[in-house]
Amino acid sequence: MLDKVRSLLKEYEALNSALIDPAISSNPAELRRIGKRLSELSEIIPVLEEYRRYHQSIDEAKNLEHDADLKALAAEEADEAIQKIPALEEKIKEFLIPKDPDDDRSVILEVRAGTGGDEAALFAAELMRMYIRFAERKGWKTELMDKSDAEGGGIKEAIIRIPDRGAYGELKFESGVHRVQRVPETEAKGRIHTSAASVAILPEAEEVEIVIRPEDLKIDVYRSSGPGGQSVNTTDSAVRITHIPTNTVVACQDEKSQLKNKAKAMKILRSRIYAAQQERLAKERGEMRSGQIGSGDRSEKIRTYNFPQDRVTDHRIKENFSNLPRIMEGDIEPIINTLKEADRAQKLERMKI
Repeated sequence: MLDKVRSLLKEYEALNSALIDPAISSNPAELRRIGKRLSELSEIIPVLEEYRRYHQSIDEAKNLEHDADLKALAAEEADEAIQKIPALEEKIKEFLIPKDPDDDRSVILEVRAGTGGDEAALFAAELMRMYIRFAERKGWKTELMDKSDAEGGGIKEAIIRIPDRGAYGELKFESGVHRVQRVPETEAKGRIHTSAASVAILPEAEEVEIVIRPEDLKIDVYRSSGPGGQSVNTTDSAVRITHIPTNTVVACQDEKSQLKNKAKAMKILRSRIYAAQQERLAKERGEMRSGQIGSGDRSEKIRTYNFPQDRVTDHRIKENFSNLPRIMEGDIEPIINTLKEADRAQKLERMKI
């Protein structure tokens, strides 16, 4: 740990020296990179200096052999240092954990009904409501980008935008397949059914980050329709955009304006392409995007909501949570915090500091 501390302190000094280098000061991109890293390091520098100072106190106490008074004073300082070092080490380890650069981003959240027919569609609608309630608890805004209703009050799919900074860092472990086990209201014999819905959490991409050429797009407009094909709009306001190089398809019909639907579809398209690029880069580097807690793949079964037993089980960390009605009302912070802590612990284990 001490070697790592010295290395970080040297890096901080070198970066400060680089700021006065004319070659650097005339390079805006390099200045931004250095400024960002200095900003990151500035938060931990006082801790690093204190850690180094405490180790110096311990070394000095070992080297004082002839002066009894000084040796006693140094020993006292060394004892204090030994007591305080563990807390400082925890702060340093926290800083050294690799950070997901997308954690501060806003989110595009997609929920889709899976296997289970009407019951899956109802569960998808409940998950959508759960996340909206969670956002309200956090003081976040939500914007419905698109929704396709199903018979019986459920949804086939829904796409919600949460524009608040840090939403991705809070919600990223929600991606995957969510299963529900319960007795449907239409089940006369009281048998428990298992249904599923998938959730995708996408970091929202800025327009400048993902360049999409107009010639790479196939744009179709059509008339919006509700459940059962019932017309809900008399104009061709719905928009379907296909990104030809990646075969990514996005459709939006929630707005009455074709332009608004197109703008929403482009936001979703950029975020899907960005997420796919990040996943591919992570795989090329031999990494998993969210550590060992989960790959973020929507095909991965991550959680089961068992209503008869009032239990939610997260399969990645093998943890159970009770009070399902409260959880479905958006009280998922305990689950999220447990996942974040497990992710932190596994990253620390891999670092072997």
